[in-house]
Amino acid sequence: QVQLVESGGGLVQAGGSLRLSCAASGRTFTNYAMAWFRQAPDKEREFVAALSTTSISTYYADSVKGRFTISRDNAKSTVDLQMNSLKPEDTAVYYCAADRQGNSYYASAQSLDYDYWGQGTQVTVSS
Repeated sequence: QVQLVESGGGLVQAGGSLRLSCAASGRTFTNYAMAWFRQAPDKEREFVAALSTTSISTYYADSVKGRFTISRDNAKSTVDLQMNSLKPEDTAVYYCAADRQGNSYYASAQSLDYDYWGQGTQVTVSS
């Protein structure tokens, strides 16, 4: 079992920045590929970003590429999402997720591949 707790959400104006953090506890963090997903009101959950166990490979949704950066600190068992140039359409609940089948060179963008999820943190971007 892995427990994931997100933090760092809040209200920000368009063009601003936020940094989300996800703290993991439980089994060996370094074995898990990690990702961020988000879900806006009345929309399905969508992929945002993911990275492999050793951070060699990173993946981003086209909608956030160039604005968001995912990173992990295996020593601290954390994964962060730096969000810059935020837009109103980025408003959503953001979820951290862990994939126990992760490896050094690959991380999935499919939510069904992730085994553990945090409770989510709200990000609201005002125009």
